[in-house]
Amino acid sequence: MGNELFNRLDEIYPELVEFRRDLHMYPELSHTEVNTPRKVADYLSALGIEVRTGVGGRGVVGTLKGDKPGKTVALRADFDALPIQEENDVAYKSQIPGVMHACGHDLHTAALLGVAKVLSENKDKVAGTVVFIHQFAEEVIPGGAKAMIEDGCLDGVDVVYGAHVSSTDPLGVIGLKEGDVMACGDTFEIDISGKGGHAASPHLTVDPLVAGAQVLLNLQQIVSRQVDPVKPAVVTVATFEGGDSFNVIPDTARIKGTVRTFDEDVRDRIEASIEKIAISTCEAVGATAEFNYVRGYPAVTNDPAETKRVERIAKELFDEDFVKHIPAQMGMEDFAYYLKEVPGTFVWVGGALEQKEDVFPHHHPRFNVDERAMIPIGRLFIASVLDYLSEDKGGDGNA
Repeated sequence: MGNELFNRLDEIYPELVEFRRDLHMYPELSHTEVNTPRKVADYLSALGIEVRTGVGGRGVVGTLKGDKPGKTVALRADFDALPIQEENDVAYKSQIPGVMHACGHDLHTAALLGVAKVLSENKDKVAGTVVFIHQFAEEVIPGGAKAMIEDGCLDGVDVVYGAHVSSTDPLGVIGLKEGDVMACGDTFEIDISGKGGHAASPHLTVDPLVAGAQVLLNLQQIVSRQVDPVKPAVVTVATFEGGDSFNVIPDTARIKGTVRTFDEDVRDRIEASIEKIAISTCEAVGATAEFNYVRGYPAVTNDPAETKRVERIAKELFDEDFVKHIPAQMGMEDFAYYLKEVPGTFVWVGGALEQKEDVFPHHHPRFNVDERAMIPIGRLFIASVLDYLSEDKGGDGNA
């Protein structure tokens, strides 16, 4: 399937590495991307692909019309970085203090550009249209996907595919799952107000830190005692702030955290429980609580039919032992918004470095991946596009 195209992808691999490393050296944070979308747009334009910039704010969308009419397939990559100081000792280390590509978005972008180049050179094999979605701001809430969709990036699209490199899975391993694969991601903040005073006279104060500690502990009972054990949920407090002196009880304290769920009823119940616990626990000690809950990305729910399609294609392209069914994970991804609009699937592709001591998780200062992961990502995208567009109406999906 598409050997000529795959060979071309291999030929331009050094070019993709160069592009990825340039992005890695000059990363840009979510909602501040300026040079990255410009570079992407310039690359696509040079291929003769129709390009729209500023989509949803900072997104770039390329549209390639094949030589034959047909349906429309969208492929998505993200290009924002993270507020992390890179600790890797590599020639292409980030040159921007406190900012690095610590999640592989630079690799996703380069891989998708490679797909665009190969397909643009082989329009005679494309029976339909391919839309290349280069998304900004995946790492923050609200992400760029929702804004890009509202600005028309999925107009006329019949199916969408996405892929994410994994720094901890062996190179080339393809991870798939039908249905829910990544969780809803929400955030909450509890501002606690008490009455400060001298640390030596706590009886004259209303200590917001003690109230906050009790709130924190009580929140741990939500998942263990209020949620059905067979329905996954996470409530994590990640920040507990208050005071800056050893002998002063502060007036206020703040708790911030995240909630991860798949089931909407569970999501609703947890939100209500956090608010009730925060307010009642603080009232019991004479403090007050102000509660703020922000609903983030919905769950990533892969279409069963499209996941089966990509699994079949992956087994044709690669060793079957490298195609894995993965469990659902509690991380979040705004690719979920695309899947709420059109069918599609989101897969993981292994990109672990060869030396175990060099392998670090996503969002770590020493995160890095094997750039060769761009090849299986590119092949999977190309084959999925050709398979979908060549599918006869009412056929069985075989190319």
